[in-house]
Amino acid sequence: MRIAIPLENDAPPARERRVALVPTDVARLVKAGLEVAVQRGAGVAASFDDESYAAVGAQVVDRAFEAADVLVKVQRPAVDDVARLKEGAAVVSLLQPHLHADVLRAYAAKRVSGFSLERVPRITRAQSMDVLSSQATVAGYKAVVLACGELPKLFPMLTTAAGSLAPARVLVLGAGVAGLQAIATARRMGAVVTAFDVRAAAAEQVKSLGATFLAADLVSKAAEGAGGYAKAQSSDDAARTQETIASALPSFDVVISTAAIPGKPAPVLVTADGVSRMKRGALFVDLAAETGGNCALTKAGEVVVTDDGVRIFGPINLAATVPTHASQMFSKNIATLLEHLVREKKLVIDVNDEITKAMLVVHGGEILARPA
Repeated sequence: MRIAIPLENDAPPARERRVALVPTDVARLVKAGLEVAVQRGAGVAASFDDESYAAVGAQVVDRAFEAADVLVKVQRPAVDDVARLKEGAAVVSLLQPHLHADVLRAYAAKRVSGFSLERVPRITRAQSMDVLSSQATVAGYKAVVLACGELPKLFPMLTTAAGSLAPARVLVLGAGVAGLQAIATARRMGAVVTAFDVRAAAAEQVKSLGATFLAADLVSKAAEGAGGYAKAQSSDDAARTQETIASALPSFDVVISTAAIPGKPAPVLVTADGVSRMKRGALFVDLAAETGGNCALTKAGEVVVTDDGVRIFGPINLAATVPTHASQMFSKNIATLLEHLVREKKLVIDVNDEITKAMLVVHGGEILARPA
């Protein structure tokens, strides 16, 4: 069985610079008796050259799709690329199957088995395969670094001969993996941090990082769904949340939003009216931009500047801007998943296995996921 790693598409706007497997984990797979082929240049953008792959036993090839029994990729393949796969191959990648019916149909036509990395179940034995969590860690960190570079103030409190400077005040919306990393990073940078989440369990996590929890009266056990993710609020609860956040916004220099609902548009937590209450020079970094945004004014891949001087950043694929470490984490997840799926050097698709069943979106010519 041959595992193949292709070049990612580095074209704007996504600018994918990560690679699905790094040499350290390729060595792991080769040692287990698997054959690994790496398309020439696949790891270069993440600082892993072809020689480093060849040194651990991988074959460096010019064409990865045609060589694959199992293709491992960061982003979903294009429909035209699916046609280059051999019939009966398998693809492991990020996919967002609810949005990409064309890719699902292409898989089914070629009888390709498609695994969607977004669907790794939130269970203990699958934690080490969870790319959403590992990449959210990178994105949460980078969001704060972005804000530090763009804010017209310093983050930490400073006392100097020229006077004292007050610390920046940061509000983090959503206390999942990205949000918690943003809180921890902003605190390390010296900011005073407040956070909000609708899930009751989040309050304790926020406080454990030294941040203040905003509006504890709005949290609810009912707001937490399967796997610990937040559920969509009712219209009344959403309106209360928006008004509570809007009332707090004038106090903050930076807002970093990370709230997401798997398979659905991001919840709008900050309305246009809320943005109008932010102070001049304030920043909003919306990590939910790709799924619609937590801010009503967010535009994916753009920076919106309001008449009041508030800048709203809608970054796309932020994890890919830290490609070396993001790839290392992503690769560890993929290698662990492959070790789960491969037995006696063959890919075994057990549709009764809890992890396989959750991730498998197309198999044997049949679409198993329901597109939007």
